[in-house]
Amino acid sequence: MLRRFGRNRRGSAAVEFALVAPVFFALLFAIIETGLMFFASQILETVAQESARQIMTGQSQAAGNTAATFITNVVCNQSQPVLNCNSIGVDVESDPSQFSNLNIAYPVTNGSFDPTKLKFNPGGSCSVVTLTLYYPWQMFVTGLGYNISNLKGNIRLLSATAAFRNEPYAGACST
Repeated sequence: MLRRFGRNRRGSAAVEFALVAPVFFALLFAIIETGLMFFASQILETVAQESARQIMTGQSQAAGNTAATFITNVVCNQSQPVLNCNSIGVDVESDPSQFSNLNIAYPVTNGSFDPTKLKFNPGGSCSVVTLTLYYPWQMFVTGLGYNISNLKGNIRLLSATAAFRNEPYAGACST
């Protein structure tokens, strides 16, 4: 009877599947989540480049945009399907002449995203400007040693930056 039990293979596939399935599904969901995060990051990069164009050409300054109106009128129009517009943070720093004089804020306080550290100063004609968009992306698959979040609450702070010099929309540049 013991030999017969040892040769019987009818339930071995179910047992093997039960042992391998949790690891397989965890890996599958981790790959899907990482892919979605990179997709959202690429959308944020594209939105940053398109939004920077509005500042570089002076359209945002001519419209008198504040940080809130810039997010609503420029950033949200490009990011609606994937990114929650209410969660996007915009930091715009400018200097009249040099990139080295820019102090870009790091909007993290005690492991949480802090949008109060963000500024909105698009500068004028020929100014040097950096535009950085921040988006807190919620991570779900954080078990089994796979946790790429960098903030509290399993959140990954995505960022996209564009550095440029504004066009001479108000006259020729001196440098």
